[in-house]
Amino acid sequence: MSNFAGDETAPFFGFLGAAAALVFSCMGAAYGTAKSGVGVASMGVMRPELVMKSIVPVVMAGVLGIYGLIIAVIISTGINPKTKSYYLFDGYAHLSSGLACGLAGLSAGMAIGIVGDAGVRANAQQPKLFVGMILILIFAEALALYGLIVGIILSSRAGQSRAE
Repeated sequence: MSNFAGDETAPFFGFLGAAAALVFSCMGAAYGTAKSGVGVASMGVMRPELVMKSIVPVVMAGVLGIYGLIIAVIISTGINPKTKSYYLFDGYAHLSSGLACGLAGLSAGMAIGIVGDAGVRANAQQPKLFVGMILILIFAEALALYGLIVGIILSSRAGQSRAE
C-alpha cells in the first residue's frame, strides 16, 4: 500500500488543467503575435516611422502567455497528494481552472491578432484610428483577464471537497 492520499487518478486532471492553461494561452499569444506582426511588417514598408507605435498589439498578445503561466503555476503548486489528500473534485477544479484561462487566452489572442493586423494597416493610412484600435485591443485583452480571474477562483475551490 502506498502513502498516496485521495484518488489516484485525480492528479491527472489537475496536471491536464495546468497544461491546458499554458498551451491554449500560448497558442493565443502566438497567433496574436504572428497575425499582428504581419500587419506591422506590411505597414512598415509604407510608413516605417510608425513601426514602434504599432508594436502595441504584439505586446498585448504576448501578455496572454503570462496569464496561462500564472494559472499553471497556481495549479501545479496545489497538487501534492503525498502531503494533502487530492480528490477528483480537486482535479476537476484544476482542470476547469486551466481550461477557463487557456481558452479565454486563445480567443483573446485571436481577437488581438485580427484587430492588430487590420488596425495597424488602417493606422498607417489614417492616424486618427490609433485610439480606436487601442480601445478595441484593450477590450480583447479583457477577455483573457476574465479567464484569468475565473481560473483563480476555480483553482481556489480545490481542496474544499472534503473536510479534513
